[in-house]
Amino acid sequence: MHSNVYAVILATISAVLIAAGTVWRHQIVRGGHADDASPLASVKRPSWWGSVGLALLAYAFQVGALAFGSLLVVQPILVLSLMLTLVLSARVDDRRMTVPEVFWAVVLTACVGVVVVLGRPSAGTREVPAWEWAGVTAGGAVVAAGAFAFAYRRSPATKALTLGLTCGAVFGLLAVYAKVAVDAFTAGGASAMLTTWQFWAVLGCAVVGMALQQYAFDAGELGLSLPASKVGEPLTALALGYALLGEKFAVGSSWGWGLIGASISGMLLATAMLAREAAD
Repeated sequence: MHSNVYAVILATISAVLIAAGTVWRHQIVRGGHADDASPLASVKRPSWWGSVGLALLAYAFQVGALAFGSLLVVQPILVLSLMLTLVLSARVDDRRMTVPEVFWAVVLTACVGVVVVLGRPSAGTREVPAWEWAGVTAGGAVVAAGAFAFAYRRSPATKALTLGLTCGAVFGLLAVYAKVAVDAFTAGGASAMLTTWQFWAVLGCAVVGMALQQYAFDAGELGLSLPASKVGEPLTALALGYALLGEKFAVGSSWGWGLIGASISGMLLATAMLAREAAD
């Protein structure tokens, strides 16, 4: 059953849980190991696994949202987790959000609202050829490996931004795989989902994305790595949802497309400005 209302509700819950889990994991990674220790050393701590459990719950709500709506409606809602994360991070660090942070947070929320309400995204019905899936998957693996190699010996700021953007792209690809797997589940149950290779690709992307996120958090402040991740994820998911899966916006006029384009641009600009404010 396609319902943008249910998709928005479930995606909003997911965004809240993502924000809480992200701040929790960042605090664990930044405060729980020595400077010369691997960022992955945090996995030995029970609190880290607790935060991962919260993240998995968030992904469960995201999957539920994808069962009711398209990537074009779910992903913009999930971008709001950036605003929520910065709010929670400021609370944890015992500081006030600045006026520019509040302004750009409002802009981000408004732009997401326009994309979802005016765009009225619909599910895709395109049958994706195997060679396109192979190209997207292989390209994603090469980009992720290349970005990690590039960032390995760079400055902390460059490392955080590069790994954050790459992490976001991996999670965006995960969302595309998840959409296909969830559609298989709604059509044929668990057995149908488990026989799709996209379901197993979801698990692989989750492992790679979590590892990249750990290294990105370790490389720099949350305001550097997280906004880059939140730009990379919707860009990847929206682009592939539209071009690969055939999802569409229900917009028929030139001014409507102009407003959708401006809103998506505003969404990305607000994200970038929030990153700059958080990094200052």
